[in-house]
Amino acid sequence: MKRTMKIGALLAAVLLMNGGCAAEKIPPKLSEVGFYLDTVITMTAYVEDKQVLKDAMNECGRYEQILSRTVEGSDVWRINHAKGEPVEVSEDTMNILRCAQEIGDQSGGAFDVTIAPVSTMWNFTREPYTLPDSDAIAQAAKLVDYTRMKLEGNTVTLPEGMMIDLGGIAKGYIADRVKAYLQERGVQYAILSFGGNIVAIGSRKPDGSPWRVGIQDIDKPTGEHMLISVNKGGSTVTSGTYERGFDLDGVRYHHLLSPDTGWPVQNELASVTIFSESSMEGDALSTTAFILGTDKGLELIESLKGVEAVFIAKDRKVTYSSGAEEYMVQ
Repeated sequence: MKRTMKIGALLAAVLLMNGGCAAEKIPPKLSEVGFYLDTVITMTAYVEDKQVLKDAMNECGRYEQILSRTVEGSDVWRINHAKGEPVEVSEDTMNILRCAQEIGDQSGGAFDVTIAPVSTMWNFTREPYTLPDSDAIAQAAKLVDYTRMKLEGNTVTLPEGMMIDLGGIAKGYIADRVKAYLQERGVQYAILSFGGNIVAIGSRKPDGSPWRVGIQDIDKPTGEHMLISVNKGGSTVTSGTYERGFDLDGVRYHHLLSPDTGWPVQNELASVTIFSESSMEGDALSTTAFILGTDKGLELIESLKGVEAVFIAKDRKVTYSSGAEEYMVQ
């Protein structure tokens, strides 16, 4: 009798466990698409109410009003038009600038948010494509020096004539903040695409399968992958010469500019992908590692905890940091 009761209790426990798993309801998969920061943004999440995604997309618009260089009255616009006077900015802007300053220091100035005097002289999006005047670029490059930017409390002071452009880091920051926003709204599974920035909520999809992220084939149309990686609930960011640029007289002119010369970096690389927890950090490091080139870029990545990278050269040679292959689908 006792043995029968024990077996019955055990079976009941097993049934309860199985029933509990089976009863776990996965919300429907819903998506929302928007256009902010000159980028198509796609959010796909497992949620009951699509309004959650709409609200998250509105957050992108709110951040754009703060961080865009071209939106009159934004923090960045006010800094760039302050003529050397101190400007009080939001905590968001200050967080980004402090991170940018740190990566600038770590990279010996390869990452520099005061690149705007030269970046504004380039047109990578509209035909006809022409090269800016070389003398004008040389003069503008003299105004690129993040070490002259003073950050005190929530106040930014930039010498007159200098300008900042957060295009190499702001998308990552916004992706991080939107991820946190969705988590606060109860979202447990999501994949967010901010152009070259991909962030995930949840180490896997609800069915247990991994979040897969393709790494663009450098020689093929957009959307065709050369490698496949997995996102483990963090950030995947790629910067490449194919993103924004044009070809002229056999030379690829792209948006990854040298802070020293003001011209697109011409080295052996075609793209760099960064795996990290912070998309803000990954955003800045993908640009930085590209500018440094494979050897110095790899050296930088290996010095950073929790960051891995994939370097793809123009000749299609692939170089991994020491832990990057753990993110790759073989």
